[in-house]
Amino acid sequence: GERVDSQTYVSMKRKNAEECGFADFHRTLAESVSEEELLAVIDDLNRNDEVDGILVQLPLPSHICEDHVISAIVPEKDVDGFHPLHAGMLAQKSKGRRSGFVPCTPLGCIELLDRSGVEIEGKHAVVLGRSNIVGLPAAMLLLLRNATVTICHSRTKNLPDVLREADIVVAAIGRPEFVRGAWIKPGAVVIDVGINAVEDASKMSGRRLVGDVNYDEVSRVASAVTPVP
Repeated sequence: GERVDSQTYVSMKRKNAEECGFADFHRTLAESVSEEELLAVIDDLNRNDEVDGILVQLPLPSHICEDHVISAIVPEKDVDGFHPLHAGMLAQKSKGRRSGFVPCTPLGCIELLDRSGVEIEGKHAVVLGRSNIVGLPAAMLLLLRNATVTICHSRTKNLPDVLREADIVVAAIGRPEFVRGAWIKPGAVVIDVGINAVEDASKMSGRRLVGDVNYDEVSRVASAVTPVP
């Protein structure tokens, strides 16, 4: 498709893959591609022994069922960790069972907290967003690290009040600069997962990328906040 945010993600993935020496079997498909055509591409990649991992850039066009597409990827190549098998393994707490693939963005959030020396255990973490890509797996990973987790979404009442109680905020709601500084507890840690294209006449492209957090406001209150881009 032609989504600006998706193109940004794909470009970053391909650049990182090249730097790591990975072979790139990139497939660019039109917005109008049918579900049957996309499933045929996935089937081809499933059968290709030279392909170790398959990444389908989400979201897909509205006429395609994401569940059908993700479930069509063989689990051993679902390196995004979105397959129902991997989602189920993440949701079940077990010390003896082999873990599956974990979605990279939520796992990156945990890695970022660890590398920054942020204590997770016993903290109140609020995840803003409940997508299968970021929100739900991020909440599960924080829970597995013994945080007390609250998931907020578009139906959450008194959202600013809930966020003010958070020691750790993970914003993944897909709304440009939605989280305001007044909603953040002083000293909280804020991870902004959002990538949103907004119009900006001062840029050659006519737009710029911003996160889900109003960075200028939140950076004055939080002890740490991730910038976007």
